[in-house]
Amino acid sequence: MKIERLSQDKIRIFLTFDDLSERGIQKEDMWQEIPKVHELFTEMMDQAYSELGFDATGPLAVEVFALPAQGMVVIVTRGKYDHQQYISGSDDELPEEVYEMEVTLEQSDSIIYAFSDFEVLIEAAHMLHGNITEAGKLYHYKGKWILYLEPEEVDEARHAALIALLAEFGEGSSLTPAVLEEYGKLVMAENAVATICSHFDSRN
Repeated sequence: MKIERLSQDKIRIFLTFDDLSERGIQKEDMWQEIPKVHELFTEMMDQAYSELGFDATGPLAVEVFALPAQGMVVIVTRGKYDHQQYISGSDDELPEEVYEMEVTLEQSDSIIYAFSDFEVLIEAAHMLHGNITEAGKLYHYKGKWILYLEPEEVDEARHAALIALLAEFGEGSSLTPAVLEEYGKLVMAENAVATICSHFDSRN
C-alpha cells in the first residue's frame, strides 16, 4: 500500500491486487458495503495519519479506480467538518463513525506506464509503433515520463500484449487520468507514440 499527498486535503492510495488478496478482498468487493472493506478503509486512514498527518475526520469524498493491470487507486478528498453543530448538544449527538464517506467507484481501462528515462520511452514507443499509431498522451509528473493510452485508442484484444510490452520498458503507474490532468505537465496532447517515433530514432 502506497500513500501520497496530493494537496492539503487530498491523498492518493495505491493498492496492489496482492494488498487486496492478503486481506481476503476481491476487486469486486470494493463496490460493496462489507466489513472487510470498512476495515481496509480504516487501515488506510490510520496509515495516512501516521505517514502524512492526514486527519480523516469529517466528510470525505472517496474515489476508487480499478486499473486493468496494476491494482486499485483510492483518492480521498477531505471536506470541511462543522464542529459547531455538535457543541450545544450532548455527547450522545456526537457521531460514532467520524468518517462520512461519499464513495464514487470507477472501472478504468486506461493503460498508464511511467518511464524514468526518456531514452527508454523512445525504445518503448518504437516497439509500440507497429501496434498502435494514433494514440497516447505524454505527461511529465514528479520527474517521470508518463505515457497514457485511452481505452478507445487501443484494440481491446491487444491490451494484454501491449501491457506485457510496456512492462519490459516501464512500470505500471497507479496514477489516474484525473490526477495527471490536474497535477501533471502535458507534453504531448495526442498521438504521442507516433510523435516520439518521428522525432527520435531508436538506438536498436
